[in-house]
Amino acid sequence: MNEDRFNMDIRKFLKVVGVTSQREIEKAVRAALAKGAITDQTPLKARMTLSIREIGLDHVIEDEIGLS
Repeated sequence: MNEDRFNMDIRKFLKVVGVTSQREIEKAVRAALAKGAITDQTPLKARMTLSIREIGLDHVIEDEIGLS
């Protein structure tokens, strides 16, 4: 295994995941605020699942995102 390539590919993947996930969360929060579905006091319970079938990986991260 080429450790350098592996490391770079993981970092590249995680960067894309981070940037696109933040963009999607921000867009959805703004839309929900505009519709009145949530307020700036509503805690957002986030859940992210990382899955890689080939190695049997299913990793779940749960946390809360505050708006104010």
